[in-house]
Amino acid sequence: MALSPAPTGRSRLPAVDRVLAWPALADLIAVHGRTGVLDAVRAELAAWRASDRAPDDPALCDGIVLRLRAAAQPRLRRVFNLTGTVLHTNLGRAPLPPQALEAISDVGAGACNLEYDLAGGRRGDRDDAVAGLLQRLTGAEAATVVNNTAAALLLALAALARRREVIVSRGELIEIGGSFRLPDIMREAGCRLREVGTTNRTHLRDHAEAIGERSAMLLKVHASNYRIEGFSAAAAEADLATLARQHGLPFVIDLGSGALVDLAAYGLPHEPTAAQALASGADLVLFSGDKLLGGPQAGIVVGRADLVARLKKHPLKRALRCDKLTLAALEAVLRLYADPDRLAAQLPALRLLARPAVQIEALARRLAPLLATWLGATAQVDVVPVRSQIGSGALPVEHLPSHALRLTPAGPKRGSGRALEALAARLRALPVPVIGRIADASVLLDLRCLEDEAGFAAQFAAGASA
Repeated sequence: MALSPAPTGRSRLPAVDRVLAWPALADLIAVHGRTGVLDAVRAELAAWRASDRAPDDPALCDGIVLRLRAAAQPRLRRVFNLTGTVLHTNLGRAPLPPQALEAISDVGAGACNLEYDLAGGRRGDRDDAVAGLLQRLTGAEAATVVNNTAAALLLALAALARRREVIVSRGELIEIGGSFRLPDIMREAGCRLREVGTTNRTHLRDHAEAIGERSAMLLKVHASNYRIEGFSAAAAEADLATLARQHGLPFVIDLGSGALVDLAAYGLPHEPTAAQALASGADLVLFSGDKLLGGPQAGIVVGRADLVARLKKHPLKRALRCDKLTLAALEAVLRLYADPDRLAAQLPALRLLARPAVQIEALARRLAPLLATWLGATAQVDVVPVRSQIGSGALPVEHLPSHALRLTPAGPKRGSGRALEALAARLRALPVPVIGRIADASVLLDLRCLEDEAGFAAQFAAGASA
């Protein structure tokens, strides 16, 4: 009589229903729901089946728990931005002040007067939440808001220059993050690009000679993420404004980063403000809400009332409009600018940019022993001077003195890419991931943006004790 073959790992796996009946899974079902637990059980059994091994019940249960924890982890999570780039596009740009977070919570919890005039008891305009503040802060006749600056430019081009020519200097044909290029935006808006001058030198006469019957706009664009220096020239904004008026054309400035105050007053490099751009003669100025302004992602348009009205009537305006959460946060941030004496203390983006290097160094020296204990013999820790950058296209060649914790892996291969990546991955695996940068055979943690010292230290103290 033939003997039955020994059971394989596949055949020894328990049935799904039997696993779901385990008492240990009852609490998991109460937390995650039966459907979620069922999906985790099936996935874990499939993984063991593929490996042709049979786990014991505790190992199978542990695997299910890990899958449920991973599935419950939000995709968007808080991180510590220690890259040295304050307005980091990949890490969410400007941190919001408590006033903005409170405003988001207040209007997000229920109904609000987003498009309702409480005084008149009739339909209102959602731009009213911020238009008056923007007019006071910039001196503009009118203002409107869309979901980002690229959208603001798309709307302005579509509303004012569709099927006609837009004149812009060749040196300003920028590419912004994600490979989005200015000529592409113009094409999608239905405009024809008329580039003038050269990459490094464009004169007023270049703009003047390009104006013709099909001209619809003179456009000047902020040089995002780069600067042309040396043998270079560009037409002055006031001269371009005069030229545009002579030919009955709107002069539009895409200011990019969107400073509302003179940063030099806070010990930072000067950046043109929206008010200065309007004072130079611009008919419309476009700028960002989540860069130097320090608010939520938004594209802001300020300028002539008749032009802003044309933008607001265009069909794209509805497609690009902001929701109530964005407008609530933006209003709260704009209100902080009414008190310039306390602005740096209340606006996180400005506070981080203006943070003194000596304060950052003291923080680094307090944290260095804790990191050294956490790393043990795997890496060395010391404090080094570094230079932070503003980020998101603002003042691209300017740097801010700062200090960093330098983590250098130990061992014969301490400078290898594999050792550095492993150390960086270990930091990213913390409960609140720590994002630094790899440079000079080390992982650098620039502490300019670290304000939650207690929260940061707690997870390293827990790791060390474990």
